[in-house]
Amino acid sequence: MKLNRLRLTNFRQHADSDIVFETGLTGIIGPNGSGKSTILEAIAWALYGGDTARGGKDSIRFSRAAPRAQVRVELEFELGGHRYRIVRGLTMAELYLDGGDEAIANSATAVGDVIQRRLGMTRAEFFNTYFTGQKELTVMASLSATERGQFLSRVLGYERLRTAQELADVRRRELRSEIAGMRSGMPDAATVNAQIEESQQQLAGSQRRMVDAEIERSRVQTELDGLAPRWANVQRQRDELQLLDADLRVTDIELAAHQRNAERVTIELQNVATARDSLTPLAVQLVPFHDVGNELAQLRELARHDGRRQAMFEEEHGLAGELIQLREARLRMQSAPAVEEQVMVELEEKRRTLEEVQGTLELRRTEWVRDRQEAETRRNALRTQYTELKDGRDKLVTLGDEGMCPTCQRPLGDHYRQVLELLDSQLETVSADGSYFKSRLEQLEDMPEEVAALDERRRKIELEVAAIQQRLGRVKADVAQLERTGRDLAAKEARDAVLVKELGEIPGGYDRARHTALDEEFERLAGLNTQANRLNTQVEREPALRRELESVTRSLTVLTAKRDGVVQRRSALAVSEEEFAMLREQHTAASALLHAATLTAMNAGNEAALAQAAITRAASAHDELRRTEQRLVGLENDKRLHDELHRAYSDLRTDLNFAMRPELSELASAFLTDLTDARYTELELDDKYRIVVLEEGVPKPVISGGEEDLANLVLRLAISQMIAERAGQNFSLLVLDEIFGSLDETRRANVVELLRGLQDRFEQVILITHIEGVRDGLDQVIELRFDEKTGAVNVHQDVAGAGAAALAALGDAMALGAIGSS
Repeated sequence: MKLNRLRLTNFRQHADSDIVFETGLTGIIGPNGSGKSTILEAIAWALYGGDTARGGKDSIRFSRAAPRAQVRVELEFELGGHRYRIVRGLTMAELYLDGGDEAIANSATAVGDVIQRRLGMTRAEFFNTYFTGQKELTVMASLSATERGQFLSRVLGYERLRTAQELADVRRRELRSEIAGMRSGMPDAATVNAQIEESQQQLAGSQRRMVDAEIERSRVQTELDGLAPRWANVQRQRDELQLLDADLRVTDIELAAHQRNAERVTIELQNVATARDSLTPLAVQLVPFHDVGNELAQLRELARHDGRRQAMFEEEHGLAGELIQLREARLRMQSAPAVEEQVMVELEEKRRTLEEVQGTLELRRTEWVRDRQEAETRRNALRTQYTELKDGRDKLVTLGDEGMCPTCQRPLGDHYRQVLELLDSQLETVSADGSYFKSRLEQLEDMPEEVAALDERRRKIELEVAAIQQRLGRVKADVAQLERTGRDLAAKEARDAVLVKELGEIPGGYDRARHTALDEEFERLAGLNTQANRLNTQVEREPALRRELESVTRSLTVLTAKRDGVVQRRSALAVSEEEFAMLREQHTAASALLHAATLTAMNAGNEAALAQAAITRAASAHDELRRTEQRLVGLENDKRLHDELHRAYSDLRTDLNFAMRPELSELASAFLTDLTDARYTELELDDKYRIVVLEEGVPKPVISGGEEDLANLVLRLAISQMIAERAGQNFSLLVLDEIFGSLDETRRANVVELLRGLQDRFEQVILITHIEGVRDGLDQVIELRFDEKTGAVNVHQDVAGAGAAALAALGDAMALGAIGSS
């Protein structure tokens, strides 16, 4: 596999990055947090998608991108003689082959499936093959023997066997639990057979009792049928007697009611004669009632007008006082508009003065703050520069003129004194500049007098403006009140004119004494009129009362005849209570015996049905027992199969682990031979998976730090080679992420040289690091820098040269001094 190009749009820190990968040794260099590992994350996300990215989709988009800005990763690479291009976004993915315009896969799932098939690797296998993360080169050294074996098994994919074995073990436990549960729930065969026999005996007994009960029920039914006609006849006669008694009681009640009605009508006719005699004197007294009512209505209308006149007089008096007050108020506020214009002119002048003072104050304050910030920034920069120069000089003094240059690894020689003097001169200059800016900061610590005076003047003018604004508010209120007063005055004057006009139109002539006398007379005559109306109502009811009396008399004659007929019919019936009671007792006893015989037959039938159901359940339990026994045989066979499978997985893992060490040792030895020019040709893993370097077939008891780095590197390469071969891929790409974290400068240089020695095996080797010192040993440098203004990463690509290490010692020393002064 060979990487060609990676384009990132709004992916984490990369707003718009375009990276071209060349062959050879490439370094991706940048400080921590600059987005180096994000490049690896983007490659994995483009290939496999899904949850490959950290934090999920919501955290992928560039933090300063627009809410709907497109997130896009485009990866171009070569594999198996073909060129591939993947375009992936948050909700889409496309895969193109050999420069074609038509996508061969166009969904997130389809692209991931195609890539996994073409690579022949899962995401984990891909990373374990081509990528080596931080501190992975030395990870096995800190593990125990068991942990080292598990680590290798996990990296090579053998842990999937453990997963399969665990699944088989889970199934074994499930089978054991299921078998135990079935055995505990199985009924005993002898118990089931005994239940069948007992139920059959119960069924035979129930059937016998049911036959006996049916014979008894037939006998009692015959006896009851013989009593039925006599009992029905007695019941009929007794029911007829009860009906006649009820009719007699109703007829007596109706006779009593009609007699009471006849007495009531007679009394009311007597009251009618009395009322007719009382009406004659009342008619004479009610002759003037109509005239009194008409005159009283006229006086009441005049009284209403008189009350309205009094209310209008009171309103007109109140309006006169309000008009006087409004005219005086309008006179007082006539000058308010002119005062308002004068106050507004004064306010504008004060505001212009305030703006001029504020502008001057902000200008002077900004100049003071800027001078202080510039002085503080310059002093801090000088402190940092001084520290860096001092560290560089101390390091140079420690190395001495025979020491190695920390940059190019060459002796300083005659240039040592020249470089040392240059650094001393720079230290003196930086120290003097630092003293100046320290003094300058002390001068700028307090606010200048001119700025303080301007601030005080601004505050006084703001108070004056606030006072004028309050005064303007009061004047505006007077102007508004003047307008309201004018409107109120016009309205009240118009109302006063209307009142004067309406007072002239109201009629007079109201006599209060006459009104009172007529009220009293009308009340007296109204009472006599009510009494006369009541007496007239009684007299008018006389014809109706006489018709009602005739009707009641006829009803009394009919009811008397009806009562005599009912008495005669009742006397003709001859039913004794003794005969009725005897027949009722005989019928009740026969009915009870029939009911008991019926219940006995029903109970016997129910017992037979229950016995039959028990036989059915016992037979079903017998069949279920046979099926359970057959199921247990199958489960036992399945359990024995999983027991054997569990042992087979254990044996297979043991065999693979034994075969893994020789194969890894052989591959690592081949890498070791190439990297050491055949100085060392053999490396093996012992039974505790520890790395052992052999020299002429003999294990070296002690190896140096460089040899340890070399051994760890070739073992990691051998692991990747083994995974790639099993996936059917050419192992041409190697990515190393922050592998220099714990190495000193010398050992870092050794690792770079070792990787350069593998160029015949690896077409591309990519180093991701924050260490600038490895730059000169690389063929290509991709530099990442974080831009605080945009919040994004800037990418710069340069072609490095291995010849940079051959620069003259003086040039290296001057470069060291320049680094210290930056």
